[in-house]
Amino acid sequence: MGEKKVVSALVLGGEATAGPPLGPTLGPLGVNVITVVSRINEVTKEYAGMRVPVKVTVDTDTKQFEVEVGLPTTSALIVREASIPKGSGNPKAELVADLQMKQVAKIAKLKLPQSYAGSLKSAVKEVVGACVSMGIKVEGKDPRLISTEIDQGKWDSILRE
Repeated sequence: MGEKKVVSALVLGGEATAGPPLGPTLGPLGVNVITVVSRINEVTKEYAGMRVPVKVTVDTDTKQFEVEVGLPTTSALIVREASIPKGSGNPKAELVADLQMKQVAKIAKLKLPQSYAGSLKSAVKEVVGACVSMGIKVEGKDPRLISTEIDQGKWDSILRE
């Protein structure tokens, strides 16, 4: 078994190319860059339009490779879920979208394995916190109010693990 080389990059979901950062880093390892890029695009296509961390592990002897996909940032997932181009440029004054608690919980469940949160409830509060800084309402309300409601147990039925 040969030496393993790991190449990490941030790619646009489903749109990686053989150009930088991948091509110049993978080429010297002797793998078929086009094959690797195709595989990356295949496994990241559900994150179209979002930056996704990927890790390519190459066995330098056999030229076999594995592609591991990380998760987009919480803010990228919020933008996708809210179907908006980006968060508010002025979140204190301009609210640009409104998410339902079910959507917030969906994002929190995706992020939970990578989060420092010990529970779904904590992960949901992290997502709600991101909504505050992005100018996004939750259930039609200021996300800070939602955070208080979460603490009070108002959303427990949706947040059961």
